[in-house]
Amino acid sequence: MKVGLMLPIGEQEKSGKVLPWGELRELALAAEESGLDSIWAADHLIFREDGTSSGIHECWTILAAVAAITRRVEIGPMVLALPFRNPALVAKMATALDEVSAGRLILGLGCGWHEPEFDAFDLPFDHRVGRFEEGLNVVLPLLRTGRVQVEGRWHRADAELLPPGPRPNGPQILIAGKRPRMLRLVARHADAWNAAWYGRRAEAAELEQRIRLLEEACAAEGRDRSTITLTAGLFVSFPALHLTGDEDPPENAISGDAEEVGRALGDYGELGIEHLVVHLWPSTAAAVTQLGLAAGVARADARIGAYG
Repeated sequence: MKVGLMLPIGEQEKSGKVLPWGELRELALAAEESGLDSIWAADHLIFREDGTSSGIHECWTILAAVAAITRRVEIGPMVLALPFRNPALVAKMATALDEVSAGRLILGLGCGWHEPEFDAFDLPFDHRVGRFEEGLNVVLPLLRTGRVQVEGRWHRADAELLPPGPRPNGPQILIAGKRPRMLRLVARHADAWNAAWYGRRAEAAELEQRIRLLEEACAAEGRDRSTITLTAGLFVSFPALHLTGDEDPPENAISGDAEEVGRALGDYGELGIEHLVVHLWPSTAAAVTQLGLAAGVARADARIGAYG
């Protein structure tokens, strides 16, 4: 079982603070040094709700910086909103980041969901799944063969990837989705799938249902579900490390010391989850180190080697 860290690149609810790169860098290096397997970042532009706005760093830029300062951990967006960018450009960007990271990119893709940010940045919100599917028909051939020619309803491309990336078939493709059309696209195209966000295994009945729906989609597409890596996003808190003024974790967060958290992470192996992505509280290097210890407990429980 792999365990990764979700970098907190967005505005914190209590303080209104967006962590500067120096603090994010410290968290990323702690993840690398503590034995975690991956580092992720959310792809959003702005959040607007009830008349208020909050900010977030641009995901891909942060990931490129993380790739340059690390050597071992996998990196990826959780997940890149394909409608935010031209899909051929996304393939070009992915090839460059895979080069910078020496083949450590997992390209997470989705169709986006927060309509206010689409409106704020003048991006179309209609036909999101249709646009996403057509965008995949540009991104995937470019990454896997280096060439694409598409004349679609929303996208056209006549492009080559030059120079090619460091891996012949491009990076691993992760798709996040839960509804029938998206699950069919996962079954058709993805190397990995993500569902989020959960707490303890006993409270994740929805995740079990989503896995069953994915299995049905795979059957409909003639895909062996076991060829898709299952990943899940979890909330985790280490209360002993919280200080006055720190952000409050969600009520359903897995909470305890490294031993207790590690055993709770390991419980997800019962569902066939192979890679966990953790939103962590507090957002400190000390907490990341404890998560590394918890990951070791989870791997030991599963009798799997340290890096998967």
